[in-house]
Amino acid sequence: MSDFAHAFTFIGDNTHLLLTKSIETLELSGAALGIALLIGLPLGVLLGHAHRASFVVINFSNVLRALPSLAVIALGLAFLGIGFTNAMFALVVLAFPVILTNAYAAIDGVDAQVVEAARAMGMTPLEVITRVELPLAVPLTFAGIRTAAVYVVATAPLAGFVGGGGLGDIIVNQPQYRLAGVLAAAIVIALLALATEVVLALVQRAVTPRALRGRADAPAIGPASREVVT
Repeated sequence: MSDFAHAFTFIGDNTHLLLTKSIETLELSGAALGIALLIGLPLGVLLGHAHRASFVVINFSNVLRALPSLAVIALGLAFLGIGFTNAMFALVVLAFPVILTNAYAAIDGVDAQVVEAARAMGMTPLEVITRVELPLAVPLTFAGIRTAAVYVVATAPLAGFVGGGGLGDIIVNQPQYRLAGVLAAAIVIALLALATEVVLALVQRAVTPRALRGRADAPAIGPASREVVT
């Protein structure tokens, strides 16, 4: 019997274990993505609205993206110790630059004539952001969120190295779960990442204004992109 056949047998025999670990992985991923959104999205929107600091945004994002998640976890041991918090911090560092860069580029790229027309109508800066810029920026902004979510879910197993829980506990513990368990956990992670992509793609299409849906599948801008440099 092949290794993959053993892996699927492991899945059948240990469904409850894999389900429990999958939930832990999604909890960790959700917490990290939520924090990255709370920080990166408002910051990107405000900087994009002001059309300032593109050089800082791009280069700061590049620096964060250059940090391997495992190295961030290792450095975090000195400050955060082992466990959930350390792993979550590393995933926040992974997701934040993607969200920040795409939110900035999306808002900064809104047609200036549309913004000026809104201001001429007497809209306040907050109304311009919420009623004009954000709706027009949905495709690219959400593409960044979607990409960051997939990155986070796919990288979450690294939490197993510091006792952060989730499917990584199985992947790093081959002596106990054998190769079949490692492969089974890897298969489940791949399925979770794929499901995250599909579900968020559907959500993105649902929240995108009908007139902009042709742009809803636009790829996210990577932190190394120069497209938003002014």
